[in-house]
Amino acid sequence: MPSLKLYFCCRFFNLILCFADEGRNAVDLSGGVQIVVAHLQTLCSNIDAANQKLLTVFCGFLLNYSNDNDALQAQLINMGVIPTLVQLLGIHSQHTALTEMCLVAFGNLAEIESSKEQFASTKIADELVKLFKRQTEHEKKEMIFEVLAPLAEHDVIKLQLVDAGLVDYLLELVEEMVDSNKEDDVSELKTASDLMVLLLLGDESMQKLFDTGKGSVFQKVLSWLPSNNHQLQLAGALAIANFARNDGNCIHMVEIGIVQRLLNLLDRHVEEGNVTVQHAALSALRNLAIPVLNKAKMLSAGVAEEVLKFLKSEMPPVQFKLLGTLRMLIDTQAEAAEKLGKNIKLVERLVEWCAAKDHAGVMGESNRLLSALIRHSKSKDVVKTIVQSGGVKHLVIMATSEHVIMQNEALVALGLIAALELGTAEQDLANAKLVQILHKLISDDISAPEIKYNSLIMICTIMGSEQLRKEAQDMPFKEIVSKLRRHENKLVAQQALVTEQRLVIES
Repeated sequence: MPSLKLYFCCRFFNLILCFADEGRNAVDLSGGVQIVVAHLQTLCSNIDAANQKLLTVFCGFLLNYSNDNDALQAQLINMGVIPTLVQLLGIHSQHTALTEMCLVAFGNLAEIESSKEQFASTKIADELVKLFKRQTEHEKKEMIFEVLAPLAEHDVIKLQLVDAGLVDYLLELVEEMVDSNKEDDVSELKTASDLMVLLLLGDESMQKLFDTGKGSVFQKVLSWLPSNNHQLQLAGALAIANFARNDGNCIHMVEIGIVQRLLNLLDRHVEEGNVTVQHAALSALRNLAIPVLNKAKMLSAGVAEEVLKFLKSEMPPVQFKLLGTLRMLIDTQAEAAEKLGKNIKLVERLVEWCAAKDHAGVMGESNRLLSALIRHSKSKDVVKTIVQSGGVKHLVIMATSEHVIMQNEALVALGLIAALELGTAEQDLANAKLVQILHKLISDDISAPEIKYNSLIMICTIMGSEQLRKEAQDMPFKEIVSKLRRHENKLVAQQALVTEQRLVIES
């Protein structure tokens, strides 16, 4: 009888909740939430059929009460409902209606960031994976996927899911669905492979699955690259990009020939290819190119030539990764930087993308690559190519970036332009207001020491140009430079002394 009263009481609460915020406020003020949560915790272990029906209604109440309301979801989390719901899922896993309602309640709460710490302290990973493995219907698997996805964003839960065997089961699902054209199977294949890639975003879970390159998961994703299934190609390339997040893994993967597999994949997508696959494969190559030991090997393998095939792409995500890959490849590689820096088609495309204001990432990477070509090649021919293609003004603008690293890269590149080809570049430097920008950089208190230092060097270098020297003489450089002799940074102070002497000589 008490159970029946509770059942109808909770159903009544659910009816009140139909009146949206007014209903929620009424239930909250009456203490209804506390009553339901307390009974849920008390009756959680009771496997009587009538009690399971009551628990199902309780879970429905929690969903109706907090759905689409962050504050009420946080209230339930603070009341400790998550450990109770996880316990309930384990005890009543054979009761379909109750487990489904429990999963919906999980999905509602899992989106809240504060819930993830609580979930991580429970056995949610074990319970969900056990439940997942028992499902045969697509709809039921989809419900579990919808809970797993937000939970798997938490690094501790990622590792727990890996330990619970989720990845092995996902791989089995992929194998079952890969040759099917059924809509549900295609959807399940995508969800399973996407979730597996998500699990690789955690450092510990990724390293566990990599297992020094011997992990079965790592071996399996390699077999996806030559697949004819675009989803598997995408997942395989993304997985490699995620495995390539530390130098040790990158060096091992290059040693065992992963680069050629990625190049083969890219080559299949040059003409009207799949943009997501292009983006993923380029991401993997960019990451692999970061360790110094890999650069020469990847250049010898023809990575730069393959990447250049995508210069004609009009897709910003592909452009962004293409630029990043080339920039990583030429870092400290003078010969490669010179070869690419003399490639007129590449340089003209970079200059075009330097003005892509609608795509800040592409614009930033284009500027950085333009600078890198000069800095790593130190070649007069490269400087001439960039000057003649209209790149100087973009490097001057880059020197005003809000990012210190980009400012510094621009100033070093401009210094090399002035040192190697001042006569060729002086008009472009003047048109871009370089002298005024250098004045601002050394005057501005917020400029980093390295920016002041390189700006002071640049001031000395441009004294070789009559036009730029006259511009500098018309501005109050001497006073500012004199003050910088007392700068707390010794390098800045020393360079200020040298620059002051040069200004005196040229006056």
